[in-house]
Amino acid sequence: MEGVEIMIKLKKLIYILIGIISVILGTIGIILPILPTTPFYLLASFCFVRGSDRFDKWFKGTKLYKNNLESFIDNREMTLRQKISILVFADIMLLFPLIILDSMHVKVFIIILIIYKYYYFTYKIKTIENKDGDIL
Repeated sequence: MEGVEIMIKLKKLIYILIGIISVILGTIGIILPILPTTPFYLLASFCFVRGSDRFDKWFKGTKLYKNNLESFIDNREMTLRQKISILVFADIMLLFPLIILDSMHVKVFIIILIIYKYYYFTYKIKTIENKDGDIL
C-alpha cells in the first residue's frame, strides 16, 4: 500500500511542477509574442486540477487565468489572436515529425490532424473581440 501512495504523491508532484512551468512559460508569452500564452495556461489548468486543489483554486483566482482562459473554459470562445497563436504554435510543433519521420501513415495522420485542428478552431470555438473592441 505504501508504494501506491508514494506513486500517487509523485504523480501529483509532477502535475504541479508541469503546471508551474506552464504558468511561467505562458506568462513569458504575454511579453514575448513567440510563445503562445493560452496553450500553456490550458496545460497549467489541466495539471493543477489533477495535481492539487490548492494550486487549482489559486490559479483560477489569478488575473492570468481570468484574462486568458476564463472565457474559453466557460463559453468556448477565444479572440482571433488567441486562436492564431495556438494554431501557429501547434503547426510548428507538428511540422517537426512531419518533416523528420519517413512513415507515410504518420505523415497522413499528422496532415489530417492539422486539417481537423483548423476545422475545430474555425467552427467549434466562437471568435470574440478583445476587451479593446478589436478582433485581433
